[in-house]
Amino acid sequence: MAGRFENKSVFVAGASSGINLAIAEAFAREGAKLTVLSRSEEKIEAAAAGIRSIGLPAIGIACDVRDYPGLEAAFARAVEAHGSIDVLVSGAAGNFLAPARKLSANAFKTVVDIDLLGTFNVFRASFDHLTRPGASLIAITAGQAVHPSPFQIHACAAKAGVNMVTKCLALEWGPAGIRVNAISPGPIADTEGMARLAADPAREAAIKNRLALRDYGRKDDIAEAAMYLASDAARYVTGAILNVDGGNDLGDASTDALA
Repeated sequence: MAGRFENKSVFVAGASSGINLAIAEAFAREGAKLTVLSRSEEKIEAAAAGIRSIGLPAIGIACDVRDYPGLEAAFARAVEAHGSIDVLVSGAAGNFLAPARKLSANAFKTVVDIDLLGTFNVFRASFDHLTRPGASLIAITAGQAVHPSPFQIHACAAKAGVNMVTKCLALEWGPAGIRVNAISPGPIADTEGMARLAADPAREAAIKNRLALRDYGRKDDIAEAAMYLASDAARYVTGAILNVDGGNDLGDASTDALA
């Protein structure tokens, strides 16, 4: 299958479902050789099998992003199968709504460990296996990184750290020809995150009414952003946090300026 990423080796962490699986599938449709990773062996093998069903090589690896030795082994296996890593997406995450006064220290730590430590672990474990020059690393962050949100102290803290990991590594690894960027999705339809954060129609309508574009995004919107950042079209882009959020970052657009 010919495409924009024909014969490129792409590694996506957190790819058993949702946005990250959509990113992996989009790269596969463009000809990439995929390694997908997630905690559940059953789910990640199903994801890899789905990619193989369209005729592209894909391997699934079960590993928790908090397990650094496990990640080292995962990257070694990916390189053995597909060669040095051209594109790496780190998107494993955890989230739920909880008021700070009822949030346990362990629950806070769990989200920080998955989102922030996990992003660092994935990027750090990949370093010796990256195509240099030319590798593109992409973190999946969130608007909570820069906008405080009630009942989200754990996710806000973790994603703020992900943004700084992105920027610091862009500075340090740029001289080696490695670009590091992040995508900050807004509300995306048909994802576990939105199912948790907007479980009823009234809440969904309220969220959409705040957005400048008045609708949820699609998983393919994030996948296309990832392919842009990984492509030669973004060869001079590093350390960027790309908002793909329907204007969510702009603030509350519920007042209709055209009325």
